[in-house]
Amino acid sequence: MHEETIGSRILYKNNQIIAYNKPAGLPVQSDKTGDQNLLNIVKAFAKKSINVVHRIDRPASGIVLFAKTPVALASLNLQFQERSIQKSYLAIVKNKPEKDADTLTHFLLKNQKQNRSVAYDKEIAHSKKAELSYKLIASSDNYHMLEIDLHSGRHHQIRAQLAAIGSPIKGDAKYGFKRGNQDRSIHLHAWKVQFKHPISGEVETVVAPIPEDSLWQFFAKAAKLETEA
Repeated sequence: MHEETIGSRILYKNNQIIAYNKPAGLPVQSDKTGDQNLLNIVKAFAKKSINVVHRIDRPASGIVLFAKTPVALASLNLQFQERSIQKSYLAIVKNKPEKDADTLTHFLLKNQKQNRSVAYDKEIAHSKKAELSYKLIASSDNYHMLEIDLHSGRHHQIRAQLAAIGSPIKGDAKYGFKRGNQDRSIHLHAWKVQFKHPISGEVETVVAPIPEDSLWQFFAKAAKLETEA
C-alpha cells in the first residue's frame, strides 16, 4: 500500500487519535498468516508507536481507531468499557429479516478452533450476552441493506446474530451465506463511530466512505447515505 493511498484512508487525526478506513481483507493486527496488517501500516504513517483501540473482522471494511498517546488509549478504552462509544455498521443481506427494525439479544459461544461464534437464544455455559439493533434502510430486487447499532462488542457478533435470524451477510460463507465473495470480503462496513475527545471532551463523529464495489454504491445511492460527519 503506497503512502498516498494510506493518507487518503485517514478519516480523522490529531495528536491523540487516528481513525482509519480499513479495506476489506486487511487484518487489523498480525495473525497466523503473517500478512501485512493495518497496525504496522498506520505505525509507519504516524512514525511513532501507536495502539489499536478496537478491531473489526479481516473480511469487513471501515473505521478502526488508534490511540497515539497513553491518555487517548486510557480514555477510549474506558469509553468502550462503558459502552459510551456509538458504533454503526452497514450490512448487505440476501434474506430480508422478518421485522424491518428490531433489537436482537443472543448469547454467543466462541469456538476457538473454528474461529466462529454460535448465537443461542438462551444463556448457556461460557456464553456472553450480545445485543444489537438494526433497521432496514434500502432494498433492491435481490438484496437488502441494514443499518446496525452495536450495544455490545462480541466476537463476530453482527455476523453471528444476523445468521441466527436467517439473514447472513453477503459473502459470509462462514456464517451460512451460500457462497463467498470473489475477493473474500463480506458486505459488512464499520460506517460511523462517535466518541469523546480524550482531552477536550467534545463529541467527535467519524464517517467512513462506502466501499467502491457496485453493490455498495447502489445501496449508498438508494439509501442516500451520508459520507461525511
